[in-house]
Amino acid sequence: MDVISIGETMVLFTPNTLGKIRYANQYTSRIAGAETNTLIGLAKLGHQAGWISRLGRDEFGEQILNTVRGEGVDVSKVVMDDGAPTGILFKEILNQDSVNIYYYRKDSAASKLSPNDLDKDYIANAKFLYLSGITPALSPSCRKTVFESIDMAKDNGLKIVFDPNIRRKLWKEEEARKVILEIAGKSDVILPGISECEFLFGTREYTQAVQSFHELGVETVIVKLGDKGAYYSTFDSKGYIDSYPVKAVIDPVGAGDGFAAGVLSGFLDNLPISESVKRGCAIGAMVCSTNGDIEGLPSKRELHQFYNSNFIDEVNR
Repeated sequence: MDVISIGETMVLFTPNTLGKIRYANQYTSRIAGAETNTLIGLAKLGHQAGWISRLGRDEFGEQILNTVRGEGVDVSKVVMDDGAPTGILFKEILNQDSVNIYYYRKDSAASKLSPNDLDKDYIANAKFLYLSGITPALSPSCRKTVFESIDMAKDNGLKIVFDPNIRRKLWKEEEARKVILEIAGKSDVILPGISECEFLFGTREYTQAVQSFHELGVETVIVKLGDKGAYYSTFDSKGYIDSYPVKAVIDPVGAGDGFAAGVLSGFLDNLPISESVKRGCAIGAMVCSTNGDIEGLPSKRELHQFYNSNFIDEVNR
C-alpha cells in the first residue's frame, strides 16, 4: 500500500426534506468516515490505499464494505464482527446555516478495535500511515491501537500524517487536548484547521500555532484556512496557497478529508510541498461543490480539468 489508515466508517442517513427529523419520513443513505473519505480520494487518484477497521456483520456493514471496496480501497484488513453493530448517524438540516448530527456509535464494532487487529507486515510495507483524531476518541482500545500503529510505522520508516479532526462530542476537552498533542508530537506531517489550532494552543494566529507544532517536533505543518486557502511550514520553507473559488458551496463536510487526499497524493507523486498543498486546496473545493463526502473526489483527469476549468465550456459537448 501507498497509504493505510485506521478508523470507523458509519452509514449516514439524511432526510430528503429540511426541518426537524421528527417530521421526516424519507432518507438518503451514504457512508461517512473521515479516514475512508481520504483513502477513497487517494484510490481515485491512482494510489494504493488500505483500510484497517471493524464492521458489524450486518447490512450496514455490508453496505460500507461494498462501497469502500468498490471505490478501489483494499479492505482485506477489515474485520466483520458478529458481536457488535455497525455505527450509524443522522444529519438534521434545519436550514442552510443550522445542521445537527446525531451519532449512534456507542459500542459499535469499530470501537472494539484493538492492537490485535494490526498486521505488522501490512503496515511495514506501506509508505504513509494516515491517522485522524477521531479514532483514539472512540474507546481506550482504539486509542491503544492508534499508538501501537504509530510505533509499528516508526519502526518501519513510514511517514505519519495526522489530521486532528477534533470531535468534541466524543471526549472531554482536557483529555482530547492531551492525546491530540501526544499524537502530533509523534507525527511527521500535521493538517490542523484554524479552529483546531485555537483548541490546542489558544490562538487563531496560525503562525504562532505552527511554531508550537514545530516545537513538538512536527516537521511539516499545513494549516487549513477554509475559503482563505492554506498555509504550510517546514523546518526550511513556508508559504501560503490561495483557495480556489467555489460558485456555490453545496456540502462542506468531507472537504478536509479531500484536502488530505490531495496533499498525500502530491507527496506520493514527489511534488514540491507548495504543489501538494495546491492539490489539496483544489480537491477540497471540488468536494465542497458536490453533495456527499466522497461524490466530489476526482480522478487525476478530472483534477486536471478542474485546474483548466477557465478554458472549458460550462457544458461538455
